[in-house]
Amino acid sequence: MHEQLINPTLQKFRTEFKEEPEHIFLSPGRINIIGEHVDYSDGFVLPAAIDKYICFAVRKLPQTNLCTIIAKDLGEEYTFDVTKEVKPVQQMWMNYILGVFSQLQNSENQFCGMEIVFSSTIPMGSGLSSSAALECGFAYILNELFYLHLTKKEIAVIGQKSEHTFAGVQCGIMDQFASVFGKEDKVMMLDCHSLEHQYFDAELKGYSLLLFDSCVKHTHLTSGYNERRKDVEHGKKVLWKKFPEVEKFRDFTTTMLDSVKEEMGSVSYKRCLYLLNEIKRVEMAAKAISEGNIEYLGRLLTETHAGLSTEFEVSCDELDFLVEHTLQQEGVLGARMMGGGFGGCSINLIKENKAEEVMQAISEKYFEHFNIQMKVYQVKISDGIKEYNNEYII
Repeated sequence: MHEQLINPTLQKFRTEFKEEPEHIFLSPGRINIIGEHVDYSDGFVLPAAIDKYICFAVRKLPQTNLCTIIAKDLGEEYTFDVTKEVKPVQQMWMNYILGVFSQLQNSENQFCGMEIVFSSTIPMGSGLSSSAALECGFAYILNELFYLHLTKKEIAVIGQKSEHTFAGVQCGIMDQFASVFGKEDKVMMLDCHSLEHQYFDAELKGYSLLLFDSCVKHTHLTSGYNERRKDVEHGKKVLWKKFPEVEKFRDFTTTMLDSVKEEMGSVSYKRCLYLLNEIKRVEMAAKAISEGNIEYLGRLLTETHAGLSTEFEVSCDELDFLVEHTLQQEGVLGARMMGGGFGGCSINLIKENKAEEVMQAISEKYFEHFNIQMKVYQVKISDGIKEYNNEYII
């Protein structure tokens, strides 16, 4: 299965560098079952790594200080000197990589040149966290090649900080954590305050997780993601001013929130109301999965979409259309938009024997309404970042 991604990456490496790579690494994207936008508010999230990857073909070059990275899918490359201070550049994809490298440039870590080609099956701009896969994949590579002795948690945090500093997106930790810590057939409930996490079996026998890609591309930089964070931070300040004894945001009650609604303003109130309700939904969803109550899980997904659309206001016409019409189909247990918002995918929980029928119906309706050919991804829950044994690759 991996060979369809790895072999073209390998061939590109051979063509460009006239040598064989020494290592192949796979860094996965992620889905989030439930818990959107709560990772920067002390909440719980329920993500999983998926079988869509960035593949890196890598070779160390001890005789040089130059690192050349080729983005196969974009037809672009970038070279930098590992002994010189790195700064953000015009190519956004490279900033995710340079942001990681900048954190590891110190007197203790000695780097040499590298040759890297990467390619991806993670659809960009679809809310499946291609940026986290790129950041954490590169941090993982540096850790393995140069014996940096970083823990998995440190790799995730380095990826997050790269996004903050070099990409300018104040994201939470969930995407990076899922890419690093994913386990096959397991979802993880992550406490975004303490980074403690536990795994739950994701045995969705008889059900499919289908992603309907609206093909409306978003980037968090232009999507209003940072604006939502400002709205939330304002709300938090008002809450803590009145209730300084509360330790974590998730411990506020909706009664407390209602008591400061006027002072907070309607926008921050709606944002915080969504977040407090969503944090509770994550806990209920983890319980539903562990008990095999898939119908209740579906209802929670649908509730989340309503909150994201009307309270957090990060949906769009295309996503609202997809969710509304999917929920009208027989065999659908739940649907919601997924990711930062303003485009990307909906995630849909559908009875397996109805999946094809639903996919066909929604694809036709979506094309009729928007003249856009919807893409569909059926995803499986996979392991986190790993080195691939290339013994059998041609």
